[in-house]
Amino acid sequence: MIELARRMSRVQASAIREILKVTERPDVLSFAGGLPAPEAFPAEALAGAHADVLGRDAAAALQYGPTEGHGPLRAWVAERMTGRGLPASPEQVLITAGSQQGIDLVAKTLIDPGDTVLVEAPSYLAALQCFSTYEARLEPVEADEDGMRVDALERALRAGRPKLIYLVPTFQNPRGTTLSLERRGRIARLARESGVTVLEDDPYAELRYRGAALPPVAGIDPAAPVIHLGSFSKTLAPGLRLGYAIAGERTIRALTIAKQATDLHSGSLAQRAVARLFETFDYDAHLRRLRTLYGERLDAMLAAIERSFPAGTLWTRPEGGLFVWVSLPRGLDAEELLGDAMRDRVAFVPGAPFYPAAPRHETLRLNFSNRPPVLIAEGIARLGACVSARLRAMAEAPRIAG
Repeated sequence: MIELARRMSRVQASAIREILKVTERPDVLSFAGGLPAPEAFPAEALAGAHADVLGRDAAAALQYGPTEGHGPLRAWVAERMTGRGLPASPEQVLITAGSQQGIDLVAKTLIDPGDTVLVEAPSYLAALQCFSTYEARLEPVEADEDGMRVDALERALRAGRPKLIYLVPTFQNPRGTTLSLERRGRIARLARESGVTVLEDDPYAELRYRGAALPPVAGIDPAAPVIHLGSFSKTLAPGLRLGYAIAGERTIRALTIAKQATDLHSGSLAQRAVARLFETFDYDAHLRRLRTLYGERLDAMLAAIERSFPAGTLWTRPEGGLFVWVSLPRGLDAEELLGDAMRDRVAFVPGAPFYPAAPRHETLRLNFSNRPPVLIAEGIARLGACVSARLRAMAEAPRIAG
């Protein structure tokens, strides 16, 4: 029997991945995974870009490449993010295997065993897994409809010296909430004053369906120690496995060394194909199509929840992203509800695993991007009926016991 490292005893399997093993059957209406709509992938444009690269630059595209990433793609990211309020040069950009690798590289570079990482409660599950792998101590910071609460963050900073503040500021996973502009500024100021690094994980920011865009936290105060992560997984295709980290050149150098020890570099062919794609592809028009598609699906889900769930249910009303967060009526447990739902061929992710401590078992996460409105309505109707049935059973239990 192979003996595992002690640190692996701290790391739990992803509840989402485990649920997906049993929920992604064709007969199940699944709102579990954070899956983009496959019909929205720009497959034809990507096929053309790959063919063009292989036809003109096959030797370079199929060869090892620089760890920092393909130069033209880094330049495109720097220009794009400068336009979104985060001034950056290509030298401040590291191409990663999705933003998930960015989280891992930051954890590997910054965190020593026992270091404290401040996280939202609830927070992105795979980030919690990653920090646990590096033996961090996770400390939850209360969040509300405007994101991480700054008063709670200030208390946590006064109580000790954390190594890292991790947040998903825009259309947060799992709640779909957005950190307000005022709080972004205050968190940037706190980071500068305390010297504690902020890891800003921002893969959903360009999937805004209503409301005004907000600047990245990393762009608000140039003196604040903020590492910004982004991804092409939600806007182009997750199978490309391309994301990026933006930070000061010294930090990018440290992350690059960590990446060299991980995978040498992200795939050369995919990087070059995406860079070639951006030379001719109307990316902003593609984003407008995505926003229209997903905006309709979000509206369909919100309307279906309003129509199908019983009184006492609460839910978020995101302005973008991929998720809606639901709090069930008092006394219900989402993990127990999942068994009922699966029997009715509908799936979701219970909310408890998203909490680093003191989980709220009445919560659940719903994804709306991967199903058309008619199936969203059908699936949410099934799920709402399961919730109502649970409530009826709770009401009848005392009479039966008596």
